[in-house]
Amino acid sequence: MDLKQIHELIKIVNKSNIGEISIEDKDGKVTIKQKEEAPVTIAAPVNQVYSTQAAPQAISAPVVQTPVQTTPASTKNDNLITIKSPMIGTFYRRSSPDKPLMAEVGTEIAPGKVVCIIEAMKLFNEIESEIKGTIVKVLVEDASPVEYDQPLFLVEPA
Repeated sequence: MDLKQIHELIKIVNKSNIGEISIEDKDGKVTIKQKEEAPVTIAAPVNQVYSTQAAPQAISAPVVQTPVQTTPASTKNDNLITIKSPMIGTFYRRSSPDKPLMAEVGTEIAPGKVVCIIEAMKLFNEIESEIKGTIVKVLVEDASPVEYDQPLFLVEPA
């Protein structure tokens, strides 16, 4: 079987619902399998809002109580809460370049308030706060990649 015939078989398998095909001749054996795509699940409420590129979706960010190391001069940092990324993607602090920052140091936040957007696979997901408090530190630069569970903000709870 030559390379052209193999390419034709691949095209046929991709267009059909065939999961796997094996062909054997005097030159050898060829097995072609369809990729199995894993379903994507996001366990969070999703609400559509406007955007200039794609519709953002609201996703509640996981909030994790983490101890913060303190210096003797600053003991009030003991109760800071970390807002972490619920997904892998690109972190944005604005809904579009001409809009104001959604959350910056000193911003009062409450449950349901959008604090940032994470773009994942051309979808813009609004990340909402699950806590009430004041942002004391932004831990990620605008338009930079973030990993799942990466700390985004430090919040002093109200």
